[in-house]
Amino acid sequence: MSELIGAPCVILNEPQLAENIGSVARVMANFGLADLRMVRPRDGWPQERAWASASGANWPLDGARVFDTLQAACADLHRLYATTARPREVVLPIITPREAAAQLRTAAAEGLNTGLLFGGERAGLETQDIALCQAIVTIPIDPRFRSLNLAQAVAINAYEWRTADADRPPPAFREGAPPADQAMLDGLYGQLEGELEGAGFFHPPEKQPSMVRNLRAIFARALLNEQEVRTLRGVITALSKGRGRVLAKLAAKRAETEPSSDERP
Repeated sequence: MSELIGAPCVILNEPQLAENIGSVARVMANFGLADLRMVRPRDGWPQERAWASASGANWPLDGARVFDTLQAACADLHRLYATTARPREVVLPIITPREAAAQLRTAAAEGLNTGLLFGGERAGLETQDIALCQAIVTIPIDPRFRSLNLAQAVAINAYEWRTADADRPPPAFREGAPPADQAMLDGLYGQLEGELEGAGFFHPPEKQPSMVRNLRAIFARALLNEQEVRTLRGVITALSKGRGRVLAKLAAKRAETEPSSDERP
């Protein structure tokens, strides 16, 4: 077993067939990837048929981790790229597997945790899944038939990672705070969306999901670092407290100007 240092993890979101999971493990082993994560596999885990399909590439399966949510699966990642042929209304950079491999190698050289996200066999990735990512990886296949086997999609991306230029010099030292991981971003999203909901921003209510996705895509494209996330959360807190003080002053002023119950006719 020869795992590449800084190799991206592979996240399978709601995979269905054990045979496909085993085939994914096989191509991961071919190209030096070992960190396999799964979100809600349809038939549970472990599944013996996966090991049979892996043809001896057991280590990705032996070390595979299962998560209840995609947010939990990618919480420690600084860069997560979604692989899909359908952008699904999220405004993110769209790149090829070769471009993705180069970018993820650069990120890994800076000590960042990276990952590639793949959807389930039936429906692929949904918009809310892609909104957690920083870019969309699309394989340039013939538009007459876009359906690609899950293991094939993993193989193409893993191959590009393996053959990316590993001899280039490391990037210059990164100054400032390290990039925020997904867990920090989720905290920012939750705080911001909670305050916006309390302020009545999400109107009409049926548009809230799309508005939330668009807001998250804005921050995903910004590639925020930890200090920037802390600063933004402080800004949100200050604005929230300021609004509370203004509302309290208005309430007090109304109370002063309104006649008391004794003065009312």
